[in-house]
Amino acid sequence: MIQFYSPDITSTLTLPESDSAHATRVLRLREDDEIQVIDGRGTAYTCRIVAPHQRHTAVEIIASESMPLPWKQELVLAVAPTKHIDRMEWLVEKAVEVGVNRIIPILCRHSERKEIKTERLEKIAVAAMKQSLKAVAPVIDPMTPVDRIISDFASHQRFIAYCDRTIPRRLLACEYRASTSAVIMIGPEGDFSPEEIRTALDTGWLPVSLGPCRLRTETAALTAIETFHILDQASTCIQ
Repeated sequence: MIQFYSPDITSTLTLPESDSAHATRVLRLREDDEIQVIDGRGTAYTCRIVAPHQRHTAVEIIASESMPLPWKQELVLAVAPTKHIDRMEWLVEKAVEVGVNRIIPILCRHSERKEIKTERLEKIAVAAMKQSLKAVAPVIDPMTPVDRIISDFASHQRFIAYCDRTIPRRLLACEYRASTSAVIMIGPEGDFSPEEIRTALDTGWLPVSLGPCRLRTETAALTAIETFHILDQASTCIQ
């Protein structure tokens, strides 16, 4: 079923303009057609269209059901945005499809991109949420200095992935404890600076590698998220 997104559906009983246009112009839905609307907070509503409109389609709620994420822990991706914004947008789309609770763009010493428009990333995240049939929208943080991330997340498993082979690393797949909240930091194309790595390690972050090959920033970030989920799935098979 195609999902529509309206964070305030219970109070407005109306689809936002973009979803209204998709419903009426693209899908050509009509009065009395049933649709599913998600609120981005974990609830899906079965609705009946009562007044189709290209800008504000009105609906009535027939039923609702809880749709929590299929994993229980919090998975956080802290990543330095790529120089070419289309690669960062691709990463947000794919990371949300695979499954992530929060994405934090981080500002590092070697960052080639100093600013980012979170509004655009949020729209991409919502589209990916609908595409992957989830009902919980991920949080997209504003650009955040890496030092602030390093000093946070004490209750999570904390991983920092980098390329510097002079500072020993361990395989993420060997260190991640399945079904436990985790955050991983992925640096910019120029990698984290030695000082940033040392500060993170001194604060308790685990140094990790994602394998023997050097990966682009967006590839490394997606690989890390996929590793979390694959190990979670493997742990259920063992049980």
